[in-house]
Amino acid sequence: MAAPVEFWFDFYSPYGYLASLQIDEIAARHGRATVWRPFLLGPIFQRQGLAPLVEIPLLGDYARHDFARSARLIGAPFRLPSAFPKAGLAPARAFYWLAERDEAKARALARAVFRAVFVEDRDGADPAVVAELAAPLGIERDELLAAVARPEIKERVKAATAEAMARGVCGSPFFFVDGEPFWGNDRLWQVERWLETGGW
Repeated sequence: MAAPVEFWFDFYSPYGYLASLQIDEIAARHGRATVWRPFLLGPIFQRQGLAPLVEIPLLGDYARHDFARSARLIGAPFRLPSAFPKAGLAPARAFYWLAERDEAKARALARAVFRAVFVEDRDGADPAVVAELAAPLGIERDELLAAVARPEIKERVKAATAEAMARGVCGSPFFFVDGEPFWGNDRLWQVERWLETGGW
């Protein structure tokens, strides 16, 4: 089988949210699976000497406009969180912990967190909120809260972020298709063309 499409994202990335609504379907149209890989943008921004997009003069105003416009284009609900940006440590830790047990539930939780953050304006960085979102998936609240506090789970997110940086991931979302890197929700059409043609 062909290698899966890697989808790297930060839970507080608006474009990561929009990509999460599309990438599985795009990959499936071409007989590919996907691998979801949350990481933290903060350390990558620091390494590049960058501020979060919305905090950059001029570009920040444009980005706010483009987030909403990009969401309308695909018919997705969107609301920029009132507290933004934040570090999505808790959901990333919960994802990796849950993925070791049940990949489908981990993705379902990721989607629930994205919706909570970018549609419902809830605090997806709060472990208690993540635990609440996991409850409908049959995940015990106390078990999840204990898991996200474990050193090995914390290290898992650090390692994922370090791997992302080492592989040249410079923003969210970021995709690898057969090793070829693509950065940004606006590159999804290129991802699909690459899958169609095998590259150029």
